Amino acid sequence: MADRPLRVLLDGTPLLGARTGIGRYTASILEELAAMSDVDTRAVAFTLRGWRKLRQVLPHGVEPRGMPVAARLLRKTWLRSQFPPVELFAGSTDVVHGTNFVLPGRFRAAGVVTIHDLAFLDAPDELAPSDHELPRLVRRGAESADIICTPTAAVADAVAQRLDVDRAKIEVTPLGVDLAWFNARPPEKERRERLGLPSEYLLFVGAAGPRKGLEWLLQAHTAGTDLPPLVFVGPGPFPLTERSTHLGYLSEVDLREVVAGAKALVLPSRDEGFGLPVLEAMACDVPVVCSDIPALRETAGGCAGLVPYGDVEALTEGLRTAVSDPHAVATSAARRAHATTYTWRECTRATIAAYHRAHTLRTYS
Repeated sequence: MADRPLRVLLDGTPLLGARTGIGRYTASILEELAAMSDVDTRAVAFTLRGWRKLRQVLPHGVEPRGMPVAARLLRKTWLRSQFPPVELFAGSTDVVHGTNFVLPGRFRAAGVVTIHDLAFLDAPDELAPSDHELPRLVRRGAESADIICTPTAAVADAVAQRLDVDRAKIEVTPLGVDLAWFNARPPEKERRERLGLPSEYLLFVGAAGPRKGLEWLLQAHTAGTDLPPLVFVGPGPFPLTERSTHLGYLSEVDLREVVAGAKALVLPSRDEGFGLPVLEAMACDVPVVCSDIPALRETAGGCAGLVPYGDVEALTEGLRTAVSDPHAVATSAARRAHATTYTWRECTRATIAAYHRAHTLRTYS
């Protein structure tokens, strides 16, 4: 091992299609890994139709591996055994990293899996039909993994307790904020008109879903008739009122400007693993209001307005405060300084340490 880089194979499937949080996480650590000389990085996509697109979205220096294969069939077999091992169609490797909850079957490689949150355990009835076996898959992967990565200590503690794994085999690898967010500016008139943005607005960024607290948010927004209009950004469908609008999925450039122009960003989730929009808003000096749950409390670091989940009056007042006094909770300097402590370089370094630890454990077990 000392005379060659560590060979790592990542699940690059989240890179395909419109990217939400896990896609951005996977893309960001791949970008960083590609620049590191001590890691030989490859990626595989578990998809029957879109696997050729993988080579088009990988950063320079990351080698695509694999062949067309149906993820649904693989998941069914990985529920029962390690067959087929991912090395069978992606080649020999030292470490396999399941970036999106599921750890592929392996032959000799060490296994690392990232578990982003435990929402699938709290509300299994909210899973898509294609994901109904996800709880069993994640439990099996957590048990067989050499190392588990989580984005926050809150998720690490929950994984250890609820999936019954040793807390010592969990590594916390906090996500990062791209530097471009610190230079983001509100959109000019032309972009506002193109996107259909009001001059002032509150903003939610993320994928729609029951765990995001959107009905609660709409109740609080409706109660606050003096509040600016509410804008949703992300894959829908979203529940809407006469004073709210949905912009859909935005490019990275458009997204940064839309966030930078908001009076406040609100993330009223019932469950989150990290809450990256919280830090991205802070990086461009936008006040944040979010639900007072462990992961968001950890990520916000005292720089966001926290409200008890489900409390309509508290959320309405929290939004009013953010709009009327944007520095009531934290100064601009404090918000931006907190966001600077989260970088993709540090996330990747922590992940590489997890790879080496996993490989050592597998080699000497």
